[in-house]
Amino acid sequence: MNVGKFPPELLERLLRSAHSSDPRVILGPLVGEDAAALDFGDRLLVAKSDPVTFAADRAGWYAVQVCANDVACTGATPRWFLATLLVPETFDFDAAAKLFNDVMESCQALGVTLIGGHSEVTHGIQRPIVMGTMLGEVAPDRLITTGGAQEGDSIVITKGLAIEGTALLARDCAGELRQAGISESVIAKCATMLDTPGISVLHDAQISTQMPVHSLHDITEGGLITALHELAAASGLGLAVEEDSVPVLPETAEVCTALGLHPLGLLASGAMLVTLHAQYTPSLLHALERSGINAWEIGQMLPADEGCVLFTRAGEEVPLPLFPRDELARYFSER
Repeated sequence: MNVGKFPPELLERLLRSAHSSDPRVILGPLVGEDAAALDFGDRLLVAKSDPVTFAADRAGWYAVQVCANDVACTGATPRWFLATLLVPETFDFDAAAKLFNDVMESCQALGVTLIGGHSEVTHGIQRPIVMGTMLGEVAPDRLITTGGAQEGDSIVITKGLAIEGTALLARDCAGELRQAGISESVIAKCATMLDTPGISVLHDAQISTQMPVHSLHDITEGGLITALHELAAASGLGLAVEEDSVPVLPETAEVCTALGLHPLGLLASGAMLVTLHAQYTPSLLHALERSGINAWEIGQMLPADEGCVLFTRAGEEVPLPLFPRDELARYFSER
């Protein structure tokens, strides 16, 4: 199989046998849902696990951020983190300490407590792999799911595309970007995108959950297109998106053009999808803007029988494309 997420058809087939009869499992494993929720009485415990495999630089920092994003998109507050650190035999004490300190720095920035995990030197790997589990909590009546989107909802996106993929390309492939004609100033700016505008959607989610939103979903591996397909699958609906309304960051557009990548299929942590009744969309956009977060309305949820469609810049209505793997994974495999 190709490097990257399991294909959705395979994942769906595997998860058919994973349903639990435990009544305390409020949200279990489903295509499009990125976290689990367990009934703990007056609170739901929300749990999320995710590995960081693409990034070597700041891998520990990444792991905390991406797990916190998925917990936040359920409406929960990230509280506790467990980290599994696997490092290659080439690591020394200083490199291991930096990896651990990156985890701690990220936890402290988000108000999260490291509560345990595992660490080892692992044979057969060339870069560190960090696997994180984030735990959070939310009131039972405040849980939000990807599958909560409703027919007729507006689809809103925050920050723009594709922050994470652009930053990783600048940090790991600067030489290729220079050869492709990208200026040093653009490469330097792209490399800072991890922090500005940043890959965290915690603040985006906290603001959005003050509104009557139906669904939140952070945009990660596979980019916007994959996230939209996940949103449709989880909610059992179709959707329509206007390509002209999608905010591709100018630096991302320049980098993708130079390397032959499609920005809508590029790793995009830092952007989040929100669905809500159209009447509340202006209030949401205004609330996000007041907090310094740009956001745009890009489409609408449709009945399931209308499928997933994209209105192109040329004015054509076409089926929403599919990316068999993330554009970053494809580039790394083919370089």
